[in-house]
Amino acid sequence: MGHYLSITEEQRKEMLEAIGLDSLDGMYAGAPSDLVLKRELDLPSGRSELGVLREMEALASKNRVFPTVFRGAGAYRHYIPAVVSSVSAKETFLTSYTPYQSEISQGILQAIFEYQTMICQLTGMDVSNASVYDGATAAAEALTMCRDRKRAKALVSSCANPEVIKVMRTYCWAANAEMLLIPEKDGLTDKEALRAMLDGSVACVYIAQPNFYGLIEDAPTIGQIAHENGARFIMGVNPIAAALLKTPGECGADIAVGEGQPLGMPLSFGGPYLGFMASTGAMMRKLPGRIVGETSDSEGNRAFVLTLQAREQHIRREKASSNICSNEALCALTAAVYMAVMGPGGIRSAAQQCASKAHYMAKLISDIPGFGLRFSGEFFHEFVTECPVDTGKLMATLEENGILGGLPLPDGGILWCTTEMNTKDEIDALVRLVREGKRV
Repeated sequence: MGHYLSITEEQRKEMLEAIGLDSLDGMYAGAPSDLVLKRELDLPSGRSELGVLREMEALASKNRVFPTVFRGAGAYRHYIPAVVSSVSAKETFLTSYTPYQSEISQGILQAIFEYQTMICQLTGMDVSNASVYDGATAAAEALTMCRDRKRAKALVSSCANPEVIKVMRTYCWAANAEMLLIPEKDGLTDKEALRAMLDGSVACVYIAQPNFYGLIEDAPTIGQIAHENGARFIMGVNPIAAALLKTPGECGADIAVGEGQPLGMPLSFGGPYLGFMASTGAMMRKLPGRIVGETSDSEGNRAFVLTLQAREQHIRREKASSNICSNEALCALTAAVYMAVMGPGGIRSAAQQCASKAHYMAKLISDIPGFGLRFSGEFFHEFVTECPVDTGKLMATLEENGILGGLPLPDGGILWCTTEMNTKDEIDALVRLVREGKRV
């Protein structure tokens, strides 16, 4: 990249002198010595643009895109109407970031405002922020929102997605705050164990709805248990399932968070996903990130502004409750377009197809000897079966036939998933292969 840097050696020397250093190495004087590379990087020589393009295409050709997918576990393959990418790919939106000069960013602000409105309608909550990095970040930030001087402990359901739990644990570790896992009972959050764990130091209780095993939790009761003990109630929700199940608002949640990828984003969206966050009005001032509000200009016209900015963006980092100063603007816009195009009826229809196809598939697979359902509870579009054969060999058999199978679990079970994208023929073909794989 040296050819494209406009800074000369003289300019670099001048800048070093301005900050009192003799060399670039001095900029890393405060870093631990074992983290400083003391050798030249073993990099290949530079290539032409055409050469690099060919190299990247060769690497990309190693990727395999399965035409049939029965795996979820936090990222889901849904149908995305063509107009979603058509709108979100417009140059006006494609370069959208944070509207620092909000008075001349009315289009972006309105797009974010509409996104926030739809998230509130989907979750039944009072207010939404302008999104955060991903669903796991949203869950971890929700724990931070509930913490105060008297209550700092978080109770998290062990039935939540393990990857989300890891992120929440990292946040708590960095804040020197305790986080305990609520035990599982028959694939669901153990409510009696939760009662026993609650005390005056617990700030919040977090559950996933549906949980990692696809099961539907008794969210209203868990929320009531939390509130009876003075703790906040956080629900991590699947946005498609939210069209069928009771909303977090109806379940008494103080905060609703989740992964927004199912709302119009492909499994691979160039890297980013979308973390949505919504809360009751009482928790509004603790929401991290940005919030767009509606107002009127000096002439009485409808206008949009960044509201509640006097937070992490404008105060010292060490005093901030959160250090998130950005938002996934393009992802939020994509979600807004998807929700607008699908409408309440469309999202509900997709959710109904997800659930009905999952129950059809679960019945067929569980009828195969040794592949019984692990849990008896009601589920949405994911479920766990036992697996009497080697899961690696079974997945390899499915992959040979163009199918990405369910997620093998550490204890030998399989977490299967269907969406509206899976046809009856695909499900029947999978069941035949699983039955044949059992004989192998």
